[in-house]
Amino acid sequence: MIAEGGIIFALILILSCAAPMWIVAVWAFRRKTPMHFWAGSTVKAEEISDVHAYNREHGFMWLSYGSAFAISGIVGLFDVMAGSAFTLIISTFGLIPLFINYRRIWNKYKVEG
Repeated sequence: MIAEGGIIFALILILSCAAPMWIVAVWAFRRKTPMHFWAGSTVKAEEISDVHAYNREHGFMWLSYGSAFAISGIVGLFDVMAGSAFTLIISTFGLIPLFINYRRIWNKYKVEG
């Protein structure tokens, strides 16, 4: 049974959290130059051994992170408090694996020199 306010909770989470992450993922998939991680940072093509593969992994990273928010919205359809707790965990502790994954991608594709 759908919880009271569950539909609104799910829509807000999907539109304000998941969708922007998915847009970043699509942006990463389509970029011809290396995707950056931090706002205002840049990654030069000369620093990356395989730009296409690097961007592809970046895209999957953001797709996964956004999907976690979408799952939280789905959980919130049935239990808004559980969805809220899941969202809190994703948006705080979820940043740690996001950063670790980015560092793994960076180390995998950086040009040694």
